[in-house]
Amino acid sequence: MKEFVIKPHEAGQKLDKYLAKVLSEAPKSFLYKMLRKKNIVLNDKKADGHEVLAASDSIKIYFSDETFEKFANKAFVNNDSVEQKNNTKLSKKKADSSLLPTILFEDEHILLLNKPAGLLSQKAKPEDYSANDFVIDYMLESGQLTEEDMRTFKPSICNRLDRNTSGLLIAGKTMVGLQKMAAALKDRDMEKYYLCLVKGKIKKPQHLKGYLLKDEKSNKVTVKKEAFAGADSIETSYEPVEYYGDTTLLLVHLITGRSHQIRAHLASIGHPILGDYKYGEKAINDQLKKATGVSSQLLHAYRLVMPDGNKFEAPLPGYYTNVIHFYTTSED
Repeated sequence: MKEFVIKPHEAGQKLDKYLAKVLSEAPKSFLYKMLRKKNIVLNDKKADGHEVLAASDSIKIYFSDETFEKFANKAFVNNDSVEQKNNTKLSKKKADSSLLPTILFEDEHILLLNKPAGLLSQKAKPEDYSANDFVIDYMLESGQLTEEDMRTFKPSICNRLDRNTSGLLIAGKTMVGLQKMAAALKDRDMEKYYLCLVKGKIKKPQHLKGYLLKDEKSNKVTVKKEAFAGADSIETSYEPVEYYGDTTLLLVHLITGRSHQIRAHLASIGHPILGDYKYGEKAINDQLKKATGVSSQLLHAYRLVMPDGNKFEAPLPGYYTNVIHFYTTSED
């Protein structure tokens, strides 16, 4: 018999989902059969697999050692979790200290990070180091998580930012945290605001609507005012904050959350984000890069307003000061 006691960070997931992690080699039909026959029980009672697990719940699996090893995830057979340890060491080795995020807020269930431009939100390749890796490393090093815990739960970021977009990222430390943040993002109960520096002077607030289609091969989107085949509807609103020469600092409310939405939407109305080589103007961006060394889009995830009304803000990166100084003095 094997017994698994649910820890606080694992709570909130359904029993069948948890069993699929422990017995990852077993078909779902087999798991449900074992539940019906009470070869797997929850708190010593028959279960159907749809129960939501709470901290301290007990799951007992009445299999022979041979049967358990046949169907179990290898991490549960090899208690040393060698593969996980090696992966953890690899991630730390690849970490670049100049690209590590800072923690702005932490509670029992979530972390809020200020991600620097240049850091991936999630891995694109196995050897990448991402904000997601930072969260795992932080929780391991602070003793909030063990490598054994990661057999059934891994903390994860809940939203994504482009590599060269800086600012607020949300991470779930527990299953409850992940579920609540994912639901708030999906239902648009969370308000997301960005600061960006764009070409030209925008004199008044505006609410933009349009349609966006992503080309996966080129990783580029097309935005049009009218609906077209395969496109998703988008909404973006903004208001001018300050002017620096012939540029405008905008506060943007991202209403829908499509890929590259802010960058492409603003470019489509003739006000591309400075430093954005994908949707902006090369000559202007080259001039900016030469003068300030900045080569990433000046787009920053600045503010989150949570469903409960709590507000969190991430300060702009320091290099914005040099960019603003350049455009202010250029006007003179």
